[in-house]
Amino acid sequence: MKVDALVEPVDSFVGEVGDTLVALAGTVPGRAAPDQLRADVALEAFRIAAAIVDADGRHGDAELAALIVAFAAHLPARIGLASPTSLRQAGLVTGARSFVERPSTLFEILAGHDAREGRRDAWRYYDLATRIAHVAAALDDHPSSDELATIDRLRATLLGAMDDAAQLAAATPSAVARGGSPQAQVVTAAPSAPAAPGTELPPVRPVAELLAELDRLTGLAPVKAEVRLVADLLQVQGMRRQRGLPVPQTSHHLVFTGNPGTGKTTVARLVAQIYRSLGVVSRGHLVETDRSGLVAGYVGQTAQRVTEVVTSALGGVLLIDEAYALVRGGGSDFGREAIDTLVKLIEDHRDDLVVIAAGYPEEMVEFIEANPGLRSRFPRTIHFPDYTTEELTAIFVSLCQRDAYRPTDEAVRAVRAFFDAQVRDKGFGNGRLARNLFEAAVARQAGRMVDLTETGATPSDDQLCGLEALDIGP
Repeated sequence: MKVDALVEPVDSFVGEVGDTLVALAGTVPGRAAPDQLRADVALEAFRIAAAIVDADGRHGDAELAALIVAFAAHLPARIGLASPTSLRQAGLVTGARSFVERPSTLFEILAGHDAREGRRDAWRYYDLATRIAHVAAALDDHPSSDELATIDRLRATLLGAMDDAAQLAAATPSAVARGGSPQAQVVTAAPSAPAAPGTELPPVRPVAELLAELDRLTGLAPVKAEVRLVADLLQVQGMRRQRGLPVPQTSHHLVFTGNPGTGKTTVARLVAQIYRSLGVVSRGHLVETDRSGLVAGYVGQTAQRVTEVVTSALGGVLLIDEAYALVRGGGSDFGREAIDTLVKLIEDHRDDLVVIAAGYPEEMVEFIEANPGLRSRFPRTIHFPDYTTEELTAIFVSLCQRDAYRPTDEAVRAVRAFFDAQVRDKGFGNGRLARNLFEAAVARQAGRMVDLTETGATPSDDQLCGLEALDIGP
């Protein structure tokens, strides 16, 4: 990476964020002077870049030289005519990684103002800051896992601050009276089903919004971390590629393991859109299939069926559920033919197709070992853990909120007790179990309302919306 790689992203951050804060100078306690504000913004940009350089503790000469070139004009008193050696001796980068652990005062000001006024200045800070972070990581030939983890922590800190500001504004009557919807500035509506080939594509969604949507899924902390790591690595590789720097060849295909109902399809749909936003695929739609969609009963038909399914997924992501089923069967079974055909097609369309193979952990090892070509093409496995009782209860409550039902405290305790009593073995239903419990509760409540009307009474709105403990059960 060239020594001036950070100049443009730093200039953009200092210019745009500085202009915004100068315009809001009256909301910045004790920092109304424009020159002081711009100096604070420049220092903030330095801390973002330095946090990434400090992440792995190496502080190489090339990284420090890039910092000097980018910030000498913005922070002359601190950087001035510094050299990598003097910068290292002064300790200006040592410990900088801690900056990503909590939002700065300037960012909290932007997030709060956005939430109250329905603006998106904090999102622009987020975009510019993560760009600095990605370029800083790209200064190394091979970004370290520590650098990518620090980028992820920066992202989580900024998104968390925007969430906190939105919740505070939502609880303020004046914000509601203005018709503002602060949360809408942070949370985007769930996307409709991705467009199939031949249909008009929806606009490309920013990676930041897709990752924010991922973060708001219940549970799945290790899954979110893995997906964010993949997204960060792709962005850094993209920057290196644009500058003509070497980028190691990596496979984008994934293995998802876990029990049913753990959100594999939901995450796969978001991954497809993230891949589209980052240029890995052109369309970003998701095609779901399983053994029955790939394997035929007669010689010659399986290869044709696999080809048709893969063709429909070109430009997007093909999700093969229970992929291990392709290796089950006797000697005359055509599942192996399906795997062999799939491996060939993956190679033929490696520039515009991503395949996600999903299933139980142990069985997916059997699937990957079924063909040598699968092992090299599916290097990354993401495991989806079972939901905890609290997470399943949160899913149940969110389903109630979605459909305007209000469970009593006793009903929520009954829901929690129901989930606690379930055996967490292979095949545990997870989110599906929560949905089934919700639908059963609604059916029982409907029965109670019908019984009430048969007595000549008219249910009130509270009764029509209320779920009680006696409604909870399979």
